[in-house]
Amino acid sequence: MILNPHQRTKLDSRSDDLFYAAPRFVTHVDDFFLARLTDLYRQYLQPQMRVLDLMSSWVSHLPPELSFQEVVGHGMNGAELARNPRLDRYFVQNLNEELALPLEDASFNAVLMAVSVQYLQYPEATFTEIARILKPQGVVIVSFSNRMFFEKAIQAWREGNEGDRVQLVQTYINSIPALKVIETHLPRPWSCLGFTDPFYAVVGQKQPV
Repeated sequence: MILNPHQRTKLDSRSDDLFYAAPRFVTHVDDFFLARLTDLYRQYLQPQMRVLDLMSSWVSHLPPELSFQEVVGHGMNGAELARNPRLDRYFVQNLNEELALPLEDASFNAVLMAVSVQYLQYPEATFTEIARILKPQGVVIVSFSNRMFFEKAIQAWREGNEGDRVQLVQTYINSIPALKVIETHLPRPWSCLGFTDPFYAVVGQKQPV
């Protein structure tokens, strides 16, 4: 296992269902971050793909010019997901309590996880499920910044610096035999001055059998 029991703990140990019960119709990172995220999606997503937006909300930041075969959303708040115009369907599930995704094997071309990876208490299980539902050569794109609900981030995330967090996400992906990190994006120099939210992303790909 990648994490020990202490590293999985949160300052707020109440069920995540309670924390996310009220909808939040806000974005948690700035426009600069979101523009880079959409550009990264342009690099990997193509028309008519099947896309899973994991740990999503009321906006998916997908390139507006791209049409997909289907976009499935997952999150913790049904009201937020219902307002997301890019989702064809969605489901609500607490990944820290229900580890298996209710989705078919090898059914998605891409899985997206934006500014949410820090809340996973069992990332080994989540990324195993991501590998299961991805088609061969499918990609998982994990993006994050230095912003978070601190009380809901796991100890392993809280105690590390930003470089440690990049390595942690890389380890999450590379620890799954079917997945391999193929690209890592780091902040541009001026982001370190605090003028914008730093943009980090790790891209993994499902390897052919």
